[in-house]
Amino acid sequence: MEPLDDLSPALRDTLVRFAGLVRSVGWRHGLDEAELDDLVQAVRVRLWRARGSSEQIASTPASYVYRTAITAALDVIRARRDHREVRIDAMPESLAARLGAVPGPEGEVDSAELATLVGRAVDEITPSRRPVLRMYLAGYDRTEIADLLGWSEGKTRNLLYRGLADLRALLTARGIGPEAST
Repeated sequence: MEPLDDLSPALRDTLVRFAGLVRSVGWRHGLDEAELDDLVQAVRVRLWRARGSSEQIASTPASYVYRTAITAALDVIRARRDHREVRIDAMPESLAARLGAVPGPEGEVDSAELATLVGRAVDEITPSRRPVLRMYLAGYDRTEIADLLGWSEGKTRNLLYRGLADLRALLTARGIGPEAST
């Protein structure tokens, strides 16, 4: 493999030639400006690693750059999803109110205990439904969840509704919720 300094002009020229293509892949996947910069850097590194000589880099076809940009964009989205910390131990007030939380210090303790129980129940739910459920409980709406996870609205809706039904059943079995008191 040639040193990076020898590859730099070929990498730069290739990235300039395909900049519009790489950016359009990023836009199509909903990346913001900072993430677009990350995408360009990821494509640069992947080209450098996969195409070890300046001649190979210079002769890289558009289809190769396109496929590289798509896989790099998916990695950027996964990194965003993995780094976004979704916490349910601090319940949104609307959820706390729906669950009948009492205001004040005692209510905060009760809410914290309830959030812990709900969190444990969520951990027992089918893995594919967990992220949607956690985000919903953290206050995100379905559209935001679909956008952040890169899923269709229908997939997000189905996973959310099934996850909520599973959660309701788990909590009811533990004596938590309105169904449990009847």
